Amino acid sequence: MDLHIRAVAVAVAVTVAAASVLLTGTGCTGGGEAGSGTGTRTGTGGVHGKPGAAGLRDPYFPRLGNGGYDVRHYALTLAYDPATNRLTGTADITARATQALSAFNVDLTGLTVDRATVDGRPASVRRAGHELTLRPAAGLGAGDTFRTVIGYSGEPVTVTDEDGAEEGWVRTRDGAVALGQPTGSMAWFPGNHHPSDKATYAVTVTVPKGYQAVSNGEVAQRRTGGDGRTTVTWRSAEPMASYLATLAVGKYRTKTFRTPSGLPVHTATRGNPALLARIPELLAWEVENFGPYPFSSIGAIVDPTVEVGYALETQSRPFFAAGTFDPLTLVHELAHQWYGNSVSPESWRDMWLNESFATYAEWLYAEDFAETPAEVSFAAAFADERNWAFPPADPPTAADISEPPVYGRGAMVLHKVRQAVGDDTFFGILRGWAAEHRHGNASTQDFTRYVEEKSGEDLTGLWDTWLYGEKRPAGPATGPSA
Repeated sequence: MDLHIRAVAVAVAVTVAAASVLLTGTGCTGGGEAGSGTGTRTGTGGVHGKPGAAGLRDPYFPRLGNGGYDVRHYALTLAYDPATNRLTGTADITARATQALSAFNVDLTGLTVDRATVDGRPASVRRAGHELTLRPAAGLGAGDTFRTVIGYSGEPVTVTDEDGAEEGWVRTRDGAVALGQPTGSMAWFPGNHHPSDKATYAVTVTVPKGYQAVSNGEVAQRRTGGDGRTTVTWRSAEPMASYLATLAVGKYRTKTFRTPSGLPVHTATRGNPALLARIPELLAWEVENFGPYPFSSIGAIVDPTVEVGYALETQSRPFFAAGTFDPLTLVHELAHQWYGNSVSPESWRDMWLNESFATYAEWLYAEDFAETPAEVSFAAAFADERNWAFPPADPPTAADISEPPVYGRGAMVLHKVRQAVGDDTFFGILRGWAAEHRHGNASTQDFTRYVEEKSGEDLTGLWDTWLYGEKRPAGPATGPSA
């Protein structure tokens, strides 16, 4: 996400919960209170189970995500009418039980659940806010792979945080765009909406004549019916955190071309911004710095009619709202494809691992394209009082995970590592970190341990001062590490 445009991206834990209570009171329910007590599988084997947790105890969003299972694949079949803002969907979710389950939860806000099955048999559903508790007709054993199909419909909601930033399902001039960071993805499909549970996706969307539907990955199929409606299937073969999933529906100008290396570039725009032509060049420059590109396509969705005030690194198809499609922001969001998208945070406390690398990519761009040494960018960040409100690895609340210290001071941490270990080792760390956790998740502790292992240095003082320290250290700003 781009700090230049959106200094505060979240503070939605309370907002989402409140919106869920107000907007999700309807939906199908079943007999009995799912999610309480102990269940017993009634099928062969007599497997005993208990309900999966209703949240993963994220430090900032404790009710986000769900325990007891790991999603492997989402197959979403959607139909959207921009004239009425009505979305009709079926989510076919393939998952593996990580414990014996009598019931389990999924996250969904603002939409009505019409039906639900588990392994082809009707499942009872109970709803409390954004939590859906499903009780299968038969319990699930640990290690079982199972399919959950949920039919749902309604008008998707836009989630507004306490600072006025919007996410979830955001209306555009002639359609809508789905923006998920950190919790908005639950506004348009049910699932396990925590970054630690990544999955592959197939998103099939039907839209009226004259409209385009653009999502992550590559087009697997496109057809037009006799009524002029178009149905397109987008597939993401590499794992993706749910907050990085997107869907944009509108009267976009779409284009597909290839980089010199053969990578497909899919774009959807209002007009034809000249900066689109620089995507192959900038991506090649980032490959040189960060290692092999981790996905099978790239591109952009550019919609200057959307006034959310930020750009977002939606996987393989970053989104740019009004006033955000500029070279530095493009560099930032492309860098996220390595740092944040391929290597995703273990929890939202690790957000600085996303934003520090993307911000440092801007500093490297300034070095290579604007003759501005990273030391100059460091000094400017050091002098900015906003970067010293709290340690980047320990934001005080959910409202702070996209505040300036996560970006600017996070990038300062990387620069201090560069000073401490030297350029050769540092750029090896940039590439090695992305390779070590490719398509996975990682925490702050994973990163500090990795840097010390690869550099052979004890950097305890650096971490204590720059990553966790409460106060700005004494100058000089560009002096040696602590």
